[in-house]
Amino acid sequence: MKPALPLTLAFSWLTVLPLRVDDVDRKAAGRAIAWTPVVGVVLGAFVVGVLELLAISNISALVAGFLVVGVVALATRGMHLDGLADVADGLGCYGPPERALRVMKDGGAGPFGVVSLVVALGAQAAALPHAHWGVVVLAFATSRAAFGICCLRGVPAARPEGLGALVAGTQHPLLVIGTWVVLAAAAVPLGWRAVVAVVVAGALTWLLVRHTGKRFGGITGDVLGAAAEIALLAVLVIA
Repeated sequence: MKPALPLTLAFSWLTVLPLRVDDVDRKAAGRAIAWTPVVGVVLGAFVVGVLELLAISNISALVAGFLVVGVVALATRGMHLDGLADVADGLGCYGPPERALRVMKDGGAGPFGVVSLVVALGAQAAALPHAHWGVVVLAFATSRAAFGICCLRGVPAARPEGLGALVAGTQHPLLVIGTWVVLAAAAVPLGWRAVVAVVVAGALTWLLVRHTGKRFGGITGDVLGAAAEIALLAVLVIA
């Protein structure tokens, strides 16, 4: 079997595309994480297309926003939303890291998770129809670039198994910094608010990684999903 190509692996993880991947080891996973912003660009372009089709149908902006949010959830298997809810519940519970990790792995959505989903989905639905197409693409690219910050060298995994253990600590700082510099540069034509949005998204992601590191003992796959949703929301709301 041939090892999976990084971009193919990234698309197989982050979308519903029926792509077959073999021999996914830590090295391949790390390379795939580096390519995830490209997946974000493609998703952003897809969302722009859906928004344009809904605009032609002349339905209300808010309804169009919720429909797009639903389409995105289907296209990504809702993984990042599940991660956001699980992290919110884990951070909201009392007890040692082991208890928080059990709560996150439970599968159900508690009160913190439900509230976080309502706020995130509602804000995204309200913002997307009014955002410039470039901001939409930038938002999705930035949200997927958040994975790089989560997987910086030195960031441990909270569990010895799972996606977090596979990708934690795989990203070189210079690669991650370079990716975010490119995003900030791409935001310049969209205005100063877009540049600020990228910076804020990166800062919020780093704060999430630091806080979950203290609370859970490291990152999990859920933390990556939560980071993506937080970064996406930050760019859409600010820019």
